[in-house]
Amino acid sequence: MENLILSISLFFLQLSETKTSASGGARGLQSLSKGQYLSVENKDNFLVSPNGTFSSGFYKVGDNAYCFSIWFTNSINKTVVWMANRDHPVNGKSSKLNIRRDGNMILTDADGSIVWQTNTFDQTWLEVQLLELGNLVLANQTGDKIWGSFASPTDSLLPTQYLTKDNRLVSKRTDDTYLSGYYNFHFNDDNVLNLIYNGPQIASVYWPNPYQTIFQNNRTPYNSTRSAVLNKEGHFFSSDILKFNASDYGLGPKRRFTLDYDGILRLYSLDNVTGLWKVVWSPDIDACKVHGLCGSYSVCLYTPSPACSWLPGFERVDKTSWLNGCQLRMPLTCNPDEVTFIQLNHTDYSGYDQKAYGVNITLEGCRSTCLNDCKCKGFGYSTTGDGVCYPKSRLVDGYHMPERPVNFYIKVPKESVPAEDKMQFIPTRLNCTGIPDLSFMSEAGDDNGKTKTPYLKYLIGFVSAVGLVEIICIGIGWLYIILYHQGGEVVDMGYLALAMGFRRFTYTELKTATGNFQEEIGRGGFEIVYKGVLEDDQMVAVKRLEGVSQGEAEFWAEVNIIGKINHMNLVKMLGFCAEKKHRLLVYEYLPKGSLDKILFTDSSEQLQWERRFSIAVGTAKGLSYIHEECLEWVLHCDVKPQNILLDENFQPKLADFGMSKLIDKKGIIPGFSRVRGTRGYLAPEWMMNQGITVKADVYSYGIVLLELLSGRSASGDQDNGHNHLVQWVLEKIEEDKEFVEKLQLEA
Repeated sequence: MENLILSISLFFLQLSETKTSASGGARGLQSLSKGQYLSVENKDNFLVSPNGTFSSGFYKVGDNAYCFSIWFTNSINKTVVWMANRDHPVNGKSSKLNIRRDGNMILTDADGSIVWQTNTFDQTWLEVQLLELGNLVLANQTGDKIWGSFASPTDSLLPTQYLTKDNRLVSKRTDDTYLSGYYNFHFNDDNVLNLIYNGPQIASVYWPNPYQTIFQNNRTPYNSTRSAVLNKEGHFFSSDILKFNASDYGLGPKRRFTLDYDGILRLYSLDNVTGLWKVVWSPDIDACKVHGLCGSYSVCLYTPSPACSWLPGFERVDKTSWLNGCQLRMPLTCNPDEVTFIQLNHTDYSGYDQKAYGVNITLEGCRSTCLNDCKCKGFGYSTTGDGVCYPKSRLVDGYHMPERPVNFYIKVPKESVPAEDKMQFIPTRLNCTGIPDLSFMSEAGDDNGKTKTPYLKYLIGFVSAVGLVEIICIGIGWLYIILYHQGGEVVDMGYLALAMGFRRFTYTELKTATGNFQEEIGRGGFEIVYKGVLEDDQMVAVKRLEGVSQGEAEFWAEVNIIGKINHMNLVKMLGFCAEKKHRLLVYEYLPKGSLDKILFTDSSEQLQWERRFSIAVGTAKGLSYIHEECLEWVLHCDVKPQNILLDENFQPKLADFGMSKLIDKKGIIPGFSRVRGTRGYLAPEWMMNQGITVKADVYSYGIVLLELLSGRSASGDQDNGHNHLVQWVLEKIEEDKEFVEKLQLEA
């Protein structure tokens, strides 16, 4: 018990020390002149910016390993934004940073060897200062800067720091390893900013979309400056016209623009109270579309978070890292009689297409061609009916997505193929830290699954005891933080939201975007939809919900479920607002509006039979996805033309899926006690008090099909002169009866 009390006391002492070090930097130096130096052994020997925002000194990156760095003083764990020697750490003893008499600032290791230098020359008086913006500069007596850290960024940009044709951002190797990683952000030869995976064996661009032209990606190559900058208000602008705003746009927050170890760019804002970071912008990149995550043969899929996986008959090359991917347990021969294929539905691999075999190729023809080609490791085959075959000579950057219209066939030895009922993905979490995945440690044991290390149980017991103490200390610490900083229901919610592709808006932002909710474009039983324009000129549809009484945390949990659902025939959610009593959802804006505004009006002439067929098929795909393929089963409950939106090409997108999750369970739709739906589209089981299944949605979809065929409404609320659907069906039945009777008389 005494040990536990001592551990808790030490924990709170560390919290106090963190606050003390974060608040002052009083022991730091304001500048460093010729003849002075910073020593790795003197922990109080570091530079601070005028207001204490940044600190610069020796930062520990490993056992007896240090890098000269710049970090945010007030952030938890001292978030590093620049390193001089990230790939060549120096010793924890006798290493120094000093300015030589010739004007060269150098970093020396314990043996006196130069590890890093500025390569400057100036015989006059020189001084090193850390500016309040985070720029470490070497200046002469007249104030001219002859060197600055802003000119050579590592993985982060700070406000007012320029990214140019002469520098680039390079990610960390892993979350806790500061060595240069494999992801780069820089201007290419076309003057366009891009993200590239620059691995040990291959290199490939994955953002912006490499399968689209520069102009399709809303960029331009017609610029000569090749420069980009983030200003103090949180606005980023590049010479290739890439631009965006932070979600908390405006002066105030401390920010950093970082290329993270997972290959995704993120703009962060610092909470000065908690010392935590939140994501305020991130590009629209699917996590599984980032190259280099899972290596050869393996596939990235969602379970529900991104995870690497492999198939029976394969094994991981390196159990501590996914970088090298997987390999076949048995060698692959060139004899067609000794190989076969494993089919992976909705799966594809990026790049490395061999010569295309054309379109209108049968699946068997594509299979036969790959089977007889020794270089072909597998092929993708389009499921859209156009018969396109994609043979590949190398299988890297695989990804599985339910909406991907490609099935992939991997060539494997026949003897390695397991029984069909056992063929499935074997997923494991993405391990980007370099720490071995413990789920594979059993492979090192004997056949009975027992470990060969007799002392392991003692180690496990010791680790468990220490872990229990740590859990108690951390729990008490978080309780202290929560009690000390009231009002945060969801910690770092911005990061989670942006990781899923949408963000949290403030009520003021949406009020401004909609012009104080002036232009109404839709209305339902529990919501009103308004047209809006965000600060980046993106048009959106803002849905204002009524009858929602959840708190912010509960509302976030429900939105979290809906936000994970993504399909080409479902309206994409861009964000949400949960502020006081306000509950709003932000969706992509579809210019053609809802189907009913065209189908039941004089504009129906725009809907030729081909378009009606396409709308029917697309709507069915969207329903099939939320019923059978998405991670959380969802019943729509209100399938009708008003909830089928059309884009500029008349492609349908189903809206309002998951809305029943957000409506207060005590809410009652007028005229239908607790019934979810609209009169005319309701399945019989709603009225018969039977169990509600996906069949209820299928019934409603059938009514929509009849409306597409007839052009008549089933809801009974159209007053434009058209006959309603029920009347039309009755007329057709009568016509059929008369036709049959006529045939009988003629017979």
